[in-house]
Amino acid sequence: MAAQSLFSGFCSNSITPLYRKVQSPLSPSSYSLSYSSCFIRSKHRVSFKLEYFPPSERFMSVRRLECSNNAEKVSNVVPEKEGSKSWVKRRKLAVFVSGGGSNFRSINQACIEGSVNGDVVVLVTNKHACGGAQYARDKGIPVILFPKRKDELNGLSSGDLVKVLREFEVDFILLAGYLKLIPPELIQAYPRSIFNIHPSLLPAFGGEGYYGMEVHKAVIASGARYSGATIHFVDEHYDTGRILAQKAVPVLANDTAEELAARVLREEHKLYVKVTAALCEDRIVWREDGVPLIRSKENPEEYY
Repeated sequence: MAAQSLFSGFCSNSITPLYRKVQSPLSPSSYSLSYSSCFIRSKHRVSFKLEYFPPSERFMSVRRLECSNNAEKVSNVVPEKEGSKSWVKRRKLAVFVSGGGSNFRSINQACIEGSVNGDVVVLVTNKHACGGAQYARDKGIPVILFPKRKDELNGLSSGDLVKVLREFEVDFILLAGYLKLIPPELIQAYPRSIFNIHPSLLPAFGGEGYYGMEVHKAVIASGARYSGATIHFVDEHYDTGRILAQKAVPVLANDTAEELAARVLREEHKLYVKVTAALCEDRIVWREDGVPLIRSKENPEEYY
């Protein structure tokens, strides 16, 4: 598959961030990062920046790097606190959606407002016309179609998707209403870096066939007094990865599935932003028995 197809074909806003076309149009390296050299000699400080190309080539951003004694400082970093000497690099996020993408919108807005130390750099969807994909295009976020379908001219294979996400330098993958099973190639390429949100308190009401309104109908029919939202690590199966965070929501006596869904969704938005902020600040820790926990930002001695 031509590299031009990988980027300009599947990124439906036709923007290729931080990439420039080079000689071979059929090579996967046809879009490559172009840096000037950085040499460290003795104690001298050498500054350099990403090579700039004319506006006609449509770059989204230019980074300035500063090297000193083999330590690299990147301009896309923010201090933990105003005036602090501790610097945290902004993380790059890929979000996967199949529908309206309300969780995606909440996360992207939190990134813009600064409550999440990261940026959504690419959106992946299996439905190019869904609401989440349109929102991404409106915000200038590249949109990629995955998986490839027989009736679609555009689309990526699993191997191609991994390559493209690597080119975007993605740190974490967030599934936000994405209904397709994640392929093993992607899970192996991003160990402990792929997350999903599910509209129930897993392991209850999870697995294949439990999605969207089907979950809430099943919760009400079961007589359960509580439902909620769960964020978990993604493995090769539906909804079976390690649980990272949960938020309980009461099921009221006369609830309809739609009413319960709306109440759970409000908590989803808050929970996913909270967890994404923790990811981007390296506050995920692992207990000795393999259970993941989130370290409190306000009190590093507390976990939840």
